[in-house]
Amino acid sequence: MVSNKLGEEDVKKKAKELDFPGSVLEFFEGLMGQPFGGFPEPLRSDALRGRQKLDKRPGLTLEPMDLAKIKADINSKFGSASECDVASYAMYPKVFEDYRRFVSKYGDLSVLPTRFFLSKPEVGEEFHVELERGKVLILKLLAIGPLSEQTGQREVFYEMNGEVRQVTVEDKKAGVENLSRPKADSNDSSQVGAPMSGVVVEVRVHDGGEVKKGDPVAVLSAMKMEMVISAPHSGKIAELKVKEGDSVDGQDLVCKIVKS
Repeated sequence: MVSNKLGEEDVKKKAKELDFPGSVLEFFEGLMGQPFGGFPEPLRSDALRGRQKLDKRPGLTLEPMDLAKIKADINSKFGSASECDVASYAMYPKVFEDYRRFVSKYGDLSVLPTRFFLSKPEVGEEFHVELERGKVLILKLLAIGPLSEQTGQREVFYEMNGEVRQVTVEDKKAGVENLSRPKADSNDSSQVGAPMSGVVVEVRVHDGGEVKKGDPVAVLSAMKMEMVISAPHSGKIAELKVKEGDSVDGQDLVCKIVKS
């Protein structure tokens, strides 16, 4: 509402056209229970556009969950699976998989002091990391090498318990480009804009493809919420401007949909 400068009445009038975050749609479906006094109509129906409506406890409609299969799947993907892993995956499958991939790549960083988890130490700065009781690493950053234009990586030299070591790290800031994207014209119904700032996590269309009104065009992730950008009308995709992994601002042009 804030990024699109919409008031309460605007949301009610445009509910059939607006792209709501997935969590909002799940609330309207009744997956979080029933609010006191019921759901506001016709806002609920307009926002859901044919999705399910639950009028009882959500748990009554859930399919049985095979925890043994979930544990086996986690084990096959990541090599181990605790009861905590099974519970985490059952509730938040995507978040859990992202977390395990992060741990597989970087290891268990929970032992790092918070400051050094969030930002790098200064050159010459020494700090301690306690891996377990009685096992402490004394680390000091010595130098950061130049950027390799071919790989986007740097050599980092550091001291660990008095011994000099080096490691190759990816400089994620090295390839950042200041990309200015065209904005969608709100007066042109063929132009589909991003409803808010975020990262494109999935693109479900391609140039020249046919879509119907309400079909998903792309999925945007922002502040741990996922939002489906849907087609405002039927037609053919033209000038697709984004790909998976792109960062966009509110009202950046995602694509054009030419009416058939």
